[in-house]
Amino acid sequence: MKVLVIGSGGREHALAWKLSQSPLLTKLYCAPGNPGMAELAECVNIPADSIGPLMTFADREKIDLTVVGPEDPLAAGIVDAFADEGLLCFGPNRRAAELESNKAFAKNLMKKHGITTAPFQVFDALDGAKGYIESSQPPIVVKAYGLAKGKGVFVCSNRGEANRAVDIIMKEGVFGTAGDKIIIESCLSGPEASILAITDGSTIIPLPTSQDHKRAFDSDRGPNTGGMGAYSPAPVITAQLGNAIEREIIVPTIHAMKREDRPYSGVLYAGVMITENGPSVLEYNCRFGDPETQPILMRLKSDLLAILHAATLGELEKMQVEWDPRPAVCVVMASGGYPGKYEKGKVIEGLDEVGKMPQVQVFHAGTAVKNANVVTAGGRVLGVTALGDTLSGAVDLAYEAVEQIGFEGAHYRKDIARRALHT
Repeated sequence: MKVLVIGSGGREHALAWKLSQSPLLTKLYCAPGNPGMAELAECVNIPADSIGPLMTFADREKIDLTVVGPEDPLAAGIVDAFADEGLLCFGPNRRAAELESNKAFAKNLMKKHGITTAPFQVFDALDGAKGYIESSQPPIVVKAYGLAKGKGVFVCSNRGEANRAVDIIMKEGVFGTAGDKIIIESCLSGPEASILAITDGSTIIPLPTSQDHKRAFDSDRGPNTGGMGAYSPAPVITAQLGNAIEREIIVPTIHAMKREDRPYSGVLYAGVMITENGPSVLEYNCRFGDPETQPILMRLKSDLLAILHAATLGELEKMQVEWDPRPAVCVVMASGGYPGKYEKGKVIEGLDEVGKMPQVQVFHAGTAVKNANVVTAGGRVLGVTALGDTLSGAVDLAYEAVEQIGFEGAHYRKDIARRALHT
C-alpha cells in the first residue's frame, strides 16, 4: 500500500515511524514532513492545510490511504474532499470534526445527550461574558470556542484573571476567529487523563491510557502549551475506571454523533478529569494527541497501517490489537521562551548518539535542515521517548537521552511522569 501522512510534527513523525514498520507498506510519503520523517519517507513540499494540492498529489500517486495528523485540515473538510474523489482518508469528516473545532457544539452535544461535563455558558459578546463572570464563583475556566493550538484555555483563580482572559480572546483577538465566541465554565478539580480510541463509527478500539503535561514548567506552573511531555499508561485510570469511561463517555459520544447525523470515524480523544463525582469530559480532540501519540505508539505491537485501513473501510471489528505491557515516557525538548516568543535556527547536537540507544526514539516536532545541520524550527522541537520495564526505568532512560541532546536555549520539564511515580 502507498500511504501519505499529512503533517510535520512529533505526532506525525511517530505515525510515520510506526506505519513504516508495516509489511503492507510499499511506499510512504509525508507532506510536508520534517527531517526525522525524511529518514523514513519521501517528504513532499505541500503544506498540511493545502487540501487541493494534497488531493491532486494523492490522486496522481495512487495513494491507498492518507492519514491526517493535525486538526486544521480535518476541520476544513479534507476527509470529505478526498472521499468525493474516491480517495481513502483516515479521520472524521468536517461535520464530525466539529467536536474539536467548535467547543460550543461539543458542550451542547454533551448536555443534550447526558455526557458528564462542567456546567457552562457560551457568549459571543464581551459585555455578556464579563457580566456572567461577575456573578460566577472562581475559579473559572475561559475557553476560545475554536481551534487554538492547545493554548486557548485559561484557568482563572479570580474574576480579574477571567476578565483578562476574555479580553485576550475576544478584544485582542489573539486566536483570530477561534475567539469569536467563548465558553465560560466551572473549574473542575482532580487528575486529568487522555483517553483515545480508534473507531469506524460502530466498533471501538480503546488505546492505552496516557497523561499529558500541559503547563510549561515543573510542578504544573506557567502557561499552557501544546504539551511538554506524556507517559503511558496513566495509573490514575484503573481497569474499572477505564471501563466506566468507555461506557459513560466514549460509547455515548459515538452514539450521540450518529444520532445527530454526524457519524464519527477516526480517532476520538477525550480529555477527562477524574473528579470526586467520577469522570467528566474537559474537551474532545478529533485526532491523535501530541505528545500522547509518541508513548502510545511505542507500546503498539500490532500493525498500525492495518488498523487505520480497517477503520477507514468500516471493518474495524476484524482487528485484534496487541500492546506492549511496558510503560513509555515522552519528554518534550522546547525552544527557550516557548510558548511565547522563541528563536529558530539553533543547531541540535547529539541526535546521532541518541539514535543508537535501544528502546529510545527521538521524534522531530519542530526541526529543519540548514547547512547540513539539523536546527530548531518550532516551539516544541523534539519528543524524546523511551520504553522501560518499569515507569521509573522509562523516565530514567528518557532523561538519559535528553541529557545527550543539546541546542542553545533548550528547555524541558524535569518532572514528566513524577505524579505517576508517587501514586
